[in-house]
Amino acid sequence: MSERILIIEDEKNIARVLQLELEFEGYTTGIAYSGTDGLIIYREQSWDLVLLDLMLPGLSGLDVLRRIRADEAQVPVILLTAKDSVEDKVSGLDLGANDYVTKPFQMEELLARIRANLRLKKRELAIKEVPDLFNHHFKDLTLHEQTREVNRDERKIELTPREFDLLLHLMKHPNQVLSREQLLDSVWGYNYYGETNVVDVYIRYLRKKIDFNETHKYIQTVRGVGYVLKEQRDEIKN
Repeated sequence: MSERILIIEDEKNIARVLQLELEFEGYTTGIAYSGTDGLIIYREQSWDLVLLDLMLPGLSGLDVLRRIRADEAQVPVILLTAKDSVEDKVSGLDLGANDYVTKPFQMEELLARIRANLRLKKRELAIKEVPDLFNHHFKDLTLHEQTREVNRDERKIELTPREFDLLLHLMKHPNQVLSREQLLDSVWGYNYYGETNVVDVYIRYLRKKIDFNETHKYIQTVRGVGYVLKEQRDEIKN
């Protein structure tokens, strides 16, 4: 589906030229000749970009921009401005316009600005749509792999690099019992030649920071096997 561009321009000759050029480039267009009509058309349909003249009958371009930003923060808006309207340009950018071109403008420059703003919008949408593969959650425990931040509920937990790596491995395998040998290999590496009880030592460190003063304990010991990240359940007493 082609990208949709709304042209809000009261000079019909300019609006028509813009429409022809944009449609030749493969865009789908809509035209409004006043600020009031432009806002109505904008709200009735979905648009990927808006070309907005500032000097419009009815609602001014700045008023239209203000209302667009109140409705939708993401759609790119490029202002079409008069050569001497510096104050309007500043006001428009302050209100959230993405770009502007000054009349009379070169069509190639305008097309380049349109392409740049549409590319930026696509990148922003792609970032939002990609699942956050670097955040890990278990109940109220959150680990941010990229920033190396750890929180339990609203409590920030400071971990050493090794403690962080150990917790990260546990959180990647919730409810799965991991042997000391598995943890040693995954967190310390196959070539580790230190003390064999280092896993137990660091599990104790983690417990003090993760489970200290918490009603629900997450780091559990499975006797004779290893450790598991699992919520502790109170035993039912008869």
